[in-house]
Amino acid sequence: MDMNSALGTFFDESRELLAQMEEILLRAEAGEVAADDLHALFRCAHTIKGSAGLFGLDAIVQFTHVVENALDRLRGGTLDFTPALVSLLLECQDHIGALVAAAAGDRPVVAEDGGTSLHLRLRHALGERAAQPADAARAPGGGEDEDEDGRGGDAAVVRPDEVMVESSGGVAIGAEHWHLSLRFGPEVLRNGMDPLAFINYLSNYGDIVHIETIVDALPDLASGDPECCYLGFEVALKSEAGKAELESVFEFVQDDARITILPPHSRAKAYIALIESLDEDQRRLGEILIECGTLTRKELETALAAQRAEASQPRLGEVLVGQGVVQPPVVEAALVKQRACDDRRAAEARSVKVPADRLDALIDRVGELVIAGSAVQLQARGARDAGLQEAAAQLLRLVEDVRDGALRLRMTRIGDVFGRFPRVVRDVSRELGKDIELTIHGADAELDKSMVEKIGDPLMHLVRNAIDHGIETPEKRAAAGKPARGTVALNAYHESGSIVIEVGDDGGGLDAERIYHKAVERGLIAADACLSPAEIHRLILEPGFSTAEQVTNLSGRGVGMDVVRSSIEALRGTLDIDSTPKAGTTMRLCLPLTLAIIDGFQVGVGASTFILPLDAVVECIELPRGLDDTDYLSLRGEVLPFLRLRKAFAIAGAEPQRQNVVVVRASGRTAGIVVDHLDGECQAVIKPLGQLFERVGGIAGSTILGSGEVALILDVAQTLQQATSGGNGDPARPS
Repeated sequence: MDMNSALGTFFDESRELLAQMEEILLRAEAGEVAADDLHALFRCAHTIKGSAGLFGLDAIVQFTHVVENALDRLRGGTLDFTPALVSLLLECQDHIGALVAAAAGDRPVVAEDGGTSLHLRLRHALGERAAQPADAARAPGGGEDEDEDGRGGDAAVVRPDEVMVESSGGVAIGAEHWHLSLRFGPEVLRNGMDPLAFINYLSNYGDIVHIETIVDALPDLASGDPECCYLGFEVALKSEAGKAELESVFEFVQDDARITILPPHSRAKAYIALIESLDEDQRRLGEILIECGTLTRKELETALAAQRAEASQPRLGEVLVGQGVVQPPVVEAALVKQRACDDRRAAEARSVKVPADRLDALIDRVGELVIAGSAVQLQARGARDAGLQEAAAQLLRLVEDVRDGALRLRMTRIGDVFGRFPRVVRDVSRELGKDIELTIHGADAELDKSMVEKIGDPLMHLVRNAIDHGIETPEKRAAAGKPARGTVALNAYHESGSIVIEVGDDGGGLDAERIYHKAVERGLIAADACLSPAEIHRLILEPGFSTAEQVTNLSGRGVGMDVVRSSIEALRGTLDIDSTPKAGTTMRLCLPLTLAIIDGFQVGVGASTFILPLDAVVECIELPRGLDDTDYLSLRGEVLPFLRLRKAFAIAGAEPQRQNVVVVRASGRTAGIVVDHLDGECQAVIKPLGQLFERVGGIAGSTILGSGEVALILDVAQTLQQATSGGNGDPARPS
């Protein structure tokens, strides 16, 4: 990995860690923080600081160091969470984020005044009388605290003054210094890392008492590779640093090296485990420990004797329970936590980060494969060869599996977007003097990652509107008999091959009468226009429409809503408004799950072919006769409005004697689409229509059929809107 790639990884991981910090701090403010959260909070700051040190990002290192000190005291129990401290730590988290963004080039350079002010406020909160320098040893990597076996966890580091539990091999021995056993992998040099640089950097944490170079793996001159590393080191380090700080030095080579760090006066079995884990001769390794001054010869012999007796001794947990030191449930809880940590690490090891452009290229190729597969199946049907048709069908099934697998790679949780709003609701509600609670449901619902990135801004606007102009002040809510605390709700769920995202509030609702008069005043509708409540509510989506009496620094309900609608429609989605006076408003976004490939249902009108998303199709029926002058029919006693595609798209030609109605459902509405003939299921690779046709209502895109012909893909949500509003003509107008 080159430095540029490593720097990009640092920026990505820092953003993830900052998001985790924000989530924990918000839980702490609500009184829901646990001990594990405090450890995780500290590790987030520690990892950012240590990793930033590798790249020489001094501003991040120095500022985060003071934050890290505060978080260390929090997890140690010497500092308590208070609302003021949480607010201050959130500001610090924002500042770290700004420093990271500035280093990444996403923002201008952050002024030092803000960081200095936060430092002073943080030190005051810590009870420090004088400002301490923000110097922090810049480690070339950051990482989590790890257990004695080198794996992550919250196990405490054994200090010289701690009481040791003596059991088989558990006697505290060794010198006052740390012992580091380093075995660098052969690829470490090719990955741009210098082992000697890491060892030299240890001097920043203390004095290197002794160092032994291990050359056992060094091959002869003829077979050696100058680009491979064959060296190992045994290092004795006298330092007051903690284990986490020393581990952070080797963060960026931990995958290419075996690093073992033993604290001063470690247990005898820890030294034995070190000797047994290495490939070199055990006697020689024992002599090296003696040469380093880590062990005396007598201590080594004692440890070896304890090792030989180990087989007859019970496990440490059994000894502690037998002695009454701990209770069995405590041991069991520790084992459960250890297994959970192991499972988490195993899951992380199975994850692979893939650049988005490579994934997009894969989806494009899979789309072309789908088209080619459809062409092969069409040719097989024309050849009337049973064997060829069977082979083509098998090929198409495999292509479908590849398609589904490729699309799942692009799917991500909507919770990744929802996660940013708790902080928004907290900050904005405090700014406006309101008490607002955010509830989130359906965060596990998935949709295409490309859409997740594009709906963030529209959702942000809707949430801010709900807070600013949807929910009343506590005084008005109390006067109306409502709880003083208002609620903003985010909800997501799948429906008919789409994902529905709702932004709701329990505020005063939209004032339909006021919206109507404002629309008349602006000339948007005639003074005698007869509109339904839903149609009146949709007037706020017109450009620049607003009923706000005063301008705030937040977008008012209606201000910029046309931009929200345009953003949603650009994703082939719809925006519906459901509002009840004095009860609240719900903004409902309906979006397709993916922008790439869909299962479709092919229909025809005259010589034209259309594709409907298969998930939106409910059933197909024959159009009853005698309905030439109506746009609705009776379906099992229910009124079903329908849209005639021939009339809507002005398709020339006479209507056939028998026509079909495809019943579709989306966004909570059901309607019919009248077509000439039904051609069955198909796979459709969605192609954009281009700028000239991108705002054509009712059309989501186009696709190429197996025959090479082009078919239009209908936007079911917009088509339903036209059908239910009696819009049987002119669908080509922008919606």
